[in-house]
Amino acid sequence: MRKRFLAPFVLSAVFFAACGGGQNNSEQQADAGEGTAVDSSMVAPGANAPVPKGKALIDDQDCKTCHKPDTKLVGPGYKEIAQKYPNNEETISMLADKIIKGGAGNWGEVAMLPHPSVPREDAEEMVKYIMSLK
Repeated sequence: MRKRFLAPFVLSAVFFAACGGGQNNSEQQADAGEGTAVDSSMVAPGANAPVPKGKALIDDQDCKTCHKPDTKLVGPGYKEIAQKYPNNEETISMLADKIIKGGAGNWGEVAMLPHPSVPREDAEEMVKYIMSLK
């Protein structure tokens, strides 16, 4: 009966011994010195970079239901939109209108639903972000 409890106890002790011990993080940093490089291979590039306002606005809306950055879903991908139109004030205004009022016919038979609650300035910021993906 004692052998049945002994194996889990020994395994638990080995586990805790393997996980614990060693120096704490502040001691390791002090030992590392100032001249050593930091391994950031597991950190995505731009992980601390601020999110563009247009992208944040897109993420807050239901855009992901029909659009993806790189590929066609129900509607065209953002990069495809950026490639089709010139990046100028006229295009930004026209596409902002499409976001607010909806539209159909430019990308096939499926109509884009209107988003009347999106303020004009926000719609323009969204378009500016999309156009930056060229």
